[in-house]
Amino acid sequence: MSRRGPLKSAVPSNVVSPVRRCSRTACGRPAVATLTYVYADSTAVLGPLATYAEPHCYDLCAEHSERLTAPRGWDVVRLAVDTGPARPSSDDLEALANAVREAARPQERAAGPGAGPAVGPVGPSTREVNPMEVARRGHLRVLRSPDS
Repeated sequence: MSRRGPLKSAVPSNVVSPVRRCSRTACGRPAVATLTYVYADSTAVLGPLATYAEPHCYDLCAEHSERLTAPRGWDVVRLAVDTGPARPSSDDLEALANAVREAARPQERAAGPGAGPAVGPVGPSTREVNPMEVARRGHLRVLRSPDS
């Protein structure tokens, strides 16, 4: 009987990459578009890179997405693909600001009447350290506006 220790994974691997790659054989370029087949409509849909890799979708690089052809009798629907790097939009920033505001908003407890807010004002010891801080919830802090 052979006794071996646990397998060691100290060797770094270049096989697994956090960047999604083109699904075409022997193509290692980064994927920029996702191809989905709608068999009921005989349609191939080529659109922006999907958020998650799906088992029945194919990620394609810029070159392979441009050269895509469909079987005879099929339609190809090409949705706008942005090949540039994704930048945060004003909608993303507004959503983040709304999430922070919502997290800082006091919420009523389910205990019933007379229960205090789930998030209250910060104690005097913390206010002395930072007079701009109004409330805290987890790692988030609500700060007083500099205008007030």
